[in-house]
Amino acid sequence: MKSQENEPPYGEESTEGLSRRGFLQGMGGVGVWAGMAGLAGGDTPPTDADGKVIPGFEKPGDEPQAGTKWQPLSDRRIKVGIAGYGLCRFGAAFGYQQHPNVEVVAATDLDPGRCAALAKAVGAKKTYPSCEEMIKDREIEAVFIATDAPSHARLAIMALQHGKHVCSAVPAVFGFEAGDEAQKLHEAVRASGMTYMMNETSTFHAALYAKRKQHQAGALGRILYSEGEYWHDGVGTLAGYNPKNGRIDQHGWRRGLPPMWYPTHATAYYVSVTGGRLTEVSALGSESLYPVFKEEDNPYRNRFGTEIAMFKTSEGGISRMGVSWDMKDAHGEQGRVYGEKPHDKTIAGERPPLPPGMSAGGHGGSHGHLTNSFIESILLDRRPIVDVGDALNMTMAGIVAHQSALKGGEWLKIPQFG
Repeated sequence: MKSQENEPPYGEESTEGLSRRGFLQGMGGVGVWAGMAGLAGGDTPPTDADGKVIPGFEKPGDEPQAGTKWQPLSDRRIKVGIAGYGLCRFGAAFGYQQHPNVEVVAATDLDPGRCAALAKAVGAKKTYPSCEEMIKDREIEAVFIATDAPSHARLAIMALQHGKHVCSAVPAVFGFEAGDEAQKLHEAVRASGMTYMMNETSTFHAALYAKRKQHQAGALGRILYSEGEYWHDGVGTLAGYNPKNGRIDQHGWRRGLPPMWYPTHATAYYVSVTGGRLTEVSALGSESLYPVFKEEDNPYRNRFGTEIAMFKTSEGGISRMGVSWDMKDAHGEQGRVYGEKPHDKTIAGERPPLPPGMSAGGHGGSHGHLTNSFIESILLDRRPIVDVGDALNMTMAGIVAHQSALKGGEWLKIPQFG
């Protein structure tokens, strides 16, 4: 259940590698995953209103490959600015401060106290009162946008237009204007020539990554059926950044959140495995049990606490993706992939090694791998593991799925971005 939760006032919070939360159980052509997690970079893990550790931020396990096989690609240190230290303190949770090819030069959060805490956590000497101001700093080469979900696309576009490489928390775009944002973000990436990557944690779940390597080697053949699930009870009641008062409270962006507006932990289980696309969708929703979804002032006019979608894929297969904020005994990011051919146990599927001293971190050991992948994509000038096309397909598939659910399951086409 972990989730790449975006946190607020700039505190929140694929193709090539992945991470994991569970186990791969495969026989024949089947992979079963459950992606659990760990905390990366933080003294005490973030908790919800009941004092429980937010899924994905449990104590991390050891990364057996860290430092053992890693080979430096360059002596260059990329100057990075980090935005966001909200509910989940994501700005410090992905290990930029631990990477030998990174110098964290600046930090920002809309809240002065969180801004100072973020700067201390990542070792940044400069701070800014907003991400917009930080983006104007010409010294900064790349930014990590770990802010509230509604701000991701706007800040990413601005950073790209200022010649910065961008790593963004999920989702890539958000809300009622997601379609317009997607077009603008796609155009900004192409016009800038800079690297854009979305930090989808499921992409680096160990089991998903193993299936990705199987698919790349041609072992699975065409994927006939796949599933992705993101179960996280109570998300609609979690605190989030509230632009009306500049605080993280119960009336922030998560209140009444449509499940399929935060779909990427599920949709990655097809897109990040195959590099293919979800093309059409029919979805249904069920009303949430939580009172906030029944309020007249629900900010999204949404009553669904669970949404389940059936997708057609670009290779003629079928995918079932589900997101739920209601189910009490279900949690985590998990999925299954079934191909024409059986899983080949002789194909190596391990995640790549991490630099010495760098933690794999939370969300199934995905944090460190995502950061390392982003930095290497800049150093090598190569396509990142979750590029803008992957990011927009993972995200827009959910946006359109919610539209379908509102129409009682009507089949709708998903816009495609190269």
